[in-house]
Amino acid sequence: MLKIFRLTAILEGVSYLLLFGLGMPLKYLAKIPEPNIYIGYAHGFLFIAYVILALLFCVEKKWGLKMFIILFIASLLPFGTFYIDKKYLKPLTV
Repeated sequence: MLKIFRLTAILEGVSYLLLFGLGMPLKYLAKIPEPNIYIGYAHGFLFIAYVILALLFCVEKKWGLKMFIILFIASLLPFGTFYIDKKYLKPLTV
């Protein structure tokens, strides 16, 4: 489960950066909305998957509500899931 959660965290972070770093400027500055649609769908799916996996992972590891809130807030911040992966998830693989 750790590998899947880590992969989802990284992909969610990448999709977030693509959505706001590429999709939004294309939509509002270049008037090209199509990429935003597909990136948005992918990001939405990955965000939901990340939150569900974060909840399941916190239950599995008995981390509690505080850690789940940290994981959830990280998903709302740019580069947040990368930080979570480096600080909390990667040390578990060693």
